[in-house]
Amino acid sequence: MFHKDLDVWKNSIELVKSIYIITKTFPKEELYGLTSQIRRCAVSIPSNISEGAARSSSKDYIRFLYIAAGSLAELDTQLIISKELNYISKEKFDELEVSLDSIAKMLQGVIRYQRNKSGNGE
Repeated sequence: MFHKDLDVWKNSIELVKSIYIITKTFPKEELYGLTSQIRRCAVSIPSNISEGAARSSSKDYIRFLYIAAGSLAELDTQLIISKELNYISKEKFDELEVSLDSIAKMLQGVIRYQRNKSGNGE
């Protein structure tokens, strides 16, 4: 499938793995709160990339890429909260921020490519 060839999809899968490892250390009382929300956001990123890639039109694909970007922004906010609550270290947070920034740039690149490909370069 096409989405499996995309670096943005591969990197977002790696991000999900990192998020699951990190959130294992969160307090147990956060299991149905922040831990669950962070994991859902992280999983949403590659899921929306792949769902969009399976769509027949660039317009649909772009819409799902924007949903993935929204989940990425939401994840960033939740990680900031986690850092502020001392659930993750500043070092681990900084490492994740590099990954989030990289994925955000890749998503924008794929969106730009899809817009140009479809003749809707907005």
